[in-house]
Amino acid sequence: MRIDVLTLFPAMFLGPLQESILKRAQERGQLTLVIHPLRDYALDRHQLTDDTPYGGGEGMLLKPEPIVRAVTALRGTQEFPVVLLSPQGRLLDQTVVQALAQQSRLLLICGHYEGFDERVRDLLHPDEISIGDFVLTGGELPAMVLIDAVARWIPGVLGDAESARQDSFADGLLEGPQYTRPPSFGGLEVPAVLRSGHHAAIARWRRQEALRRTRLRRPELLARATLTAGDRQFLAQLEAAGPQTSEQG
Repeated sequence: MRIDVLTLFPAMFLGPLQESILKRAQERGQLTLVIHPLRDYALDRHQLTDDTPYGGGEGMLLKPEPIVRAVTALRGTQEFPVVLLSPQGRLLDQTVVQALAQQSRLLLICGHYEGFDERVRDLLHPDEISIGDFVLTGGELPAMVLIDAVARWIPGVLGDAESARQDSFADGLLEGPQYTRPPSFGGLEVPAVLRSGHHAAIARWRRQEALRRTRLRRPELLARATLTAGDRQFLAQLEAAGPQTSEQG
């Protein structure tokens, strides 16, 4: 998969994208990341990419010419999604991530200052995506979040494909508690079922703990999750037991 990023601040991407899983994915050729300085597409010798808004107002707006020029040059005759990182976009969630991961190429545009000239939207019809209902200084950090989330679904990136499928939100639920060595720490024991070697019992325990944690922390997710008859029966038992003060209570 190839992901192009159009940004005013290319140096912001150097550290985060050259570490850990993303670094190995690039070294193995599973992921290609290309960072494009927006100023390279400016039309004047001063490489101006922003200007004051018509009608007055605080701050500066990104000009339409450099962005449209960049997208036209990078796309050429190819068709692939252009994503505008914007607080006005649809919320990035696991469903959106998995859909984007099916693409062979993406182009991400990072906003800055007070946003974009509206003609960027009118001419490019991008997919606008937000990482949450808050405002950051620019789209660079959201772009990194999106890249990291999408990369996990590229075949081979995690090594074990099952890892992505077991993450929180992958099946609509939060992930349940996880444990490693030592078996006893701080007066707390690893649940015996996880040390039993009984794979069916372990799978059942993990599913039930995911349901329990989701019910306690993000109950609204249950309305969208795909639940089995057994899941619904377990949730009904939790409901009948009354308010839970412990996720394993």
